[in-house]
Amino acid sequence: MALALILFLVLLICGAPIVFALGVSSLAILTLIMEVPVAIVAQRMYAGLDSFMIMAIPFFVFAGLVMDAGGISRRIVALAEALVGWITGSVLLVSVVASTGLAAISGSGSADTAAISSIMQPVVRKRRYDVDFAAAVIAAGGSLASVIPPSLLMVVIAAIANVSVGQLFLAGVLPGLLTAFGLLTLCYVFARRGGPQYLPTEAFSLQRLRSSFVDALPAIGMPAIVVGGLVGGAFTPTEAAAIAVFYGMIVGLFVYRELKFSAIVPLILRASAVSASVMIILASAAVFSWLVSAAQIPAALQGLLRSISDSPWTFLLFVNILLLVVGMFMESIAAILILVPMLLPMAVGYGIDPVHFCLVVVFNLTIGLITPPYGIALYVAATVAGRSIMQVARRIVGPVLVMLAVLILITYVPSVGLALPRLLMGT
Repeated sequence: MALALILFLVLLICGAPIVFALGVSSLAILTLIMEVPVAIVAQRMYAGLDSFMIMAIPFFVFAGLVMDAGGISRRIVALAEALVGWITGSVLLVSVVASTGLAAISGSGSADTAAISSIMQPVVRKRRYDVDFAAAVIAAGGSLASVIPPSLLMVVIAAIANVSVGQLFLAGVLPGLLTAFGLLTLCYVFARRGGPQYLPTEAFSLQRLRSSFVDALPAIGMPAIVVGGLVGGAFTPTEAAAIAVFYGMIVGLFVYRELKFSAIVPLILRASAVSASVMIILASAAVFSWLVSAAQIPAALQGLLRSISDSPWTFLLFVNILLLVVGMFMESIAAILILVPMLLPMAVGYGIDPVHFCLVVVFNLTIGLITPPYGIALYVAATVAGRSIMQVARRIVGPVLVMLAVLILITYVPSVGLALPRLLMGT
């Protein structure tokens, strides 16, 4: 197993894509050292994808693309402007509120960040706001799509950990809202000290709020249907994803009328490309996980940690440090597929609720979306803003501290994440 890890790390350092690093290292050890037939390896790869829940991934990806192309982003931003556009630092606050709202639709942190950045950055420059701080805040707000349902990361980790997607979706709601509130507070304090350009330019209008809410109501309906249906047991995660696609196409084609029939095929191709990249990683990771299990790595790690401490809090501290570092260098789905099969049995051995553990993993990797050098959401925000990654990274400290505070809260006060699943699903 040590040889497999060394080969995996060497391939990563050489610049090999994660899927090839996983596949080649696993294949080499299984076939050359353990003399496992190649046909068995292929069967394991297929078995890693042979799950009805995994079919939800392409549907959720397509639903997010359809809703974005159908004019959802602009209406979410308009509603956010009506809600907080009259407060000091309004553009920053609107960015956070809009990112939070869009997170409940897109399911992808990078897509959410790109959509909000393209709308808000021209306004940021026009109002002479700090462009780098705005980009950092938008990246942090966009990353919430990994926590607030329907989250693609949560679908993947639920399939790997064999936990309820509905419970995990509900577990992410309160931490996501707490993070949004923390970012709003940070933006308001920054704006109060920032100068006259951060003063509001318009007054609160109840009429504007009412009209923007009515206009955005069809967009808000999708997460309500998806999460409500899962919680109520009306449909499975895969059925929920398919319903989200159908609902998004109805809204985009016939309600907002901004989605054209000619755009559907290109959107399907984009969704297929994104889904295929996830699926091939899943297949390769299934073989790697099999190798990890056969080598009894979880048991060995648990024995090592228990020799240091029997406390579940110490174990969670170890997990947080590990995942924060991993998130800085590795794509989130790949990190889940590699580490969760090793760490979850250990967490269960320590008596930690699997849903709570999965939430902690997802939130750690969400922070990884905005921490360099990988930080894909940070890269997207910096690119749209026309700034270098280092210029924006200097302003990311505040948002990261906010998210770390929430991470500590959900790690050591499990009821923060588990309250809604227990209340609504009786777990």
